[in-house]
Amino acid sequence: MSRKLSALDHVGCGGILIAALSCAGCFPALGALAATFGLGFLGQFEGVMVNTVLPLLAVLVLFINGYAWWQHRSHWRGVLSVLGPVAILASLYPLWQYSWSGGLFYGALTLMLVVSVMEFVKPVQARCVLPRGD
Repeated sequence: MSRKLSALDHVGCGGILIAALSCAGCFPALGALAATFGLGFLGQFEGVMVNTVLPLLAVLVLFINGYAWWQHRSHWRGVLSVLGPVAILASLYPLWQYSWSGGLFYGALTLMLVVSVMEFVKPVQARCVLPRGD
């Protein structure tokens, strides 16, 4: 079950990155990166990606990481894995009007990528529950 959750987390994180790459107007640095990689055609899907796909994937990753946190009880990794999607959702909705929300979005995206790579490099170990000798 843990590998399925990890795979879904990586798919969600990658989907968020692709959705963000499609919005050159919202996130200019990611738009330039997308154009560099030849993904400029994603710009025609900007409205759908930012208004629908990006929030849905952020919510999906939030639920997956929340469940993995509850299952593994790894508090530091749990906080880091949930903080990224929450910051993305916060930067898209209540904080969008502020000039620093773009920086928050980039930071959240970077945090999600770091946590995702950290999951590959050092996966969470399953907790060993010893039987009680009652």
